[in-house]
Amino acid sequence: MLDMRPDCECCEASLDLSGTNARICSFDCTFCASRPEGTLMGKCPNCAGALAPRPARAGGKLARLPASRKRVVNAGGCAT
Repeated sequence: MLDMRPDCECCEASLDLSGTNARICSFDCTFCASRPEGTLMGKCPNCAGALAPRPARAGGKLARLPASRKRVVNAGGCAT
């Protein structure tokens, strides 16, 4: 199950749970949509895997299976 992390690892921007502004890799590294399409060129800076839109969790499931509250940030930001 996805963590549904609440922020971008590069810039700490808060992300909504709809999936529209979040991109993830297969290890659940999480970034805002502007990073993969720009700075990261579609690749995760942590594992070099492809970044894809994060799927939304069905509304009824969020109450029982909430998103993570743990914020993950790359200390040095993300490479340009």
